Amino acid sequence: MLSKKQTQQAVEIMGKMFPNAQPSLDARTPFQYMISVMLSAQATDISVNKVTPKLFRDFPDPQAMAAASETALQADIHSIGLYRNKAKHMKAASQALLDDFNGVVPSTRAELMQLPGVGRKTADVVLADAFGIPAFAVDTHVTRVTKRLRMVPQKATVLEIEQRMMKLLPEDLWVTAHHRMIYFGRYHCLARAPKCEQCPLLSMCADGQRRLGLKKKIKKNLT
Repeated sequence: MLSKKQTQQAVEIMGKMFPNAQPSLDARTPFQYMISVMLSAQATDISVNKVTPKLFRDFPDPQAMAAASETALQADIHSIGLYRNKAKHMKAASQALLDDFNGVVPSTRAELMQLPGVGRKTADVVLADAFGIPAFAVDTHVTRVTKRLRMVPQKATVLEIEQRMMKLLPEDLWVTAHHRMIYFGRYHCLARAPKCEQCPLLSMCADGQRRLGLKKKIKKNLT
């Protein structure tokens, strides 16, 4: 397991690799950002950004989205995976905002998670990126990176990953580290073909060393 110092060093190196790591969803308001994050579940940010301009022109706020039919919402997001469920949750969350929060997106995790379709990860991303409140969101990239680098135990749950990373990193680095790990996982430490051979973190990555060791063994057996 990496120590606190090693973990912070790794995040610093990721920052040098991806100095412009930042949120990639396009939205103008906390409400629109929340909807974009909901849409991004099991979908790429690129695909979400393709549908949200029209979606937010048609339904820019909770009032408009709550009043819309699910069919109308589906029409704007049909190219996104799970679009039927997402349209249902978008409409229900919008109505809940009107009923329980005067149409304003709340800025606490507990309140956000009261909204239909908003889980812990979505709530953490909204807190961090829409409100600038320190939070460490855990998605598939963060899960993969933290486990491969042995920052967290291999069997750690999403909640356990979040809690451990918040202990390993200073609070003012939580949001930045989250984005750096997303970029690192998205463009370098890929799920199927991680770029271990040219990785500046290889010296502290047990998974990468194991992968390269296996490659060398296979090549040796073939020669």
